Amino acid sequence: MHALLIALAAGYGIAVGLLATRPLFRLAVQPDEPWRAACPGGHPITGPAAGWLGLARCGPCGRAADAGTSPGVYGPSGVLVAGVCALACAGLAAAVGSRPELAVWLLLVPLSVVLAGVDLAVHRLPDVLTLPMALGSTALLGGAALLPGAAGSWSRAVFGGLALGAAYFVLFLINPAGMGFGDVKLAVTLGVALGWYGWDVLFLGAFTGLLLGAFYGVALVLTRRASRKAALAFGPFMIIGAGAGVLVGGLAAG
Repeated sequence: MHALLIALAAGYGIAVGLLATRPLFRLAVQPDEPWRAACPGGHPITGPAAGWLGLARCGPCGRAADAGTSPGVYGPSGVLVAGVCALACAGLAAAVGSRPELAVWLLLVPLSVVLAGVDLAVHRLPDVLTLPMALGSTALLGGAALLPGAAGSWSRAVFGGLALGAAYFVLFLINPAGMGFGDVKLAVTLGVALGWYGWDVLFLGAFTGLLLGAFYGVALVLTRRASRKAALAFGPFMIIGAGAGVLVGGLAAG
């Protein structure tokens, strides 16, 4: 049964990973630019949910491929994004098992991957994702806490979100050039997820993210790819650290 759950989670990860490439492409723009509404070939992006739902493929570009234009697939590598989502979902299923909070973690995976990709591409974490994630994760964990088998505390999750958000807000005030306010909003969601399993898990996940980000920044400076005052894409490291914390918390709760 556990192996079946892991396999189903991996399959879900592949599916949502492929679908995540389109919003990742559309959201990866500078703050003063509108979300992308057309493919690289200039054709409007259409489909369900005002063009946000679907594979990152353009029919007109594909039909024109023989004429020497783009082959119709755009955005980041679907194989890479789907692989990352599948690995994350399978790992969470293995660690958490069939407990109700697993559904919340699986829903957060594609959103987190999109945020990480956008941050790496253009150094921003869009409010259109960070704010709903904070509210949605809090509400969904509140529902999970009412179901039998839940292994966390909803009240602790709420306080964890407030605590990690406040901590990142202080870091933002200390060095606004090195950390964006989007990181602060993302920290709320990550704090909610980590706080669900305990304050020790919250500390582990938050510290891991900070440590990974610091190592990355030092590596960029040492290789002269960035200056000490350059803004870094810190969101991916926050997400990786939080993911590691949730995995440890899920295993410990089992």
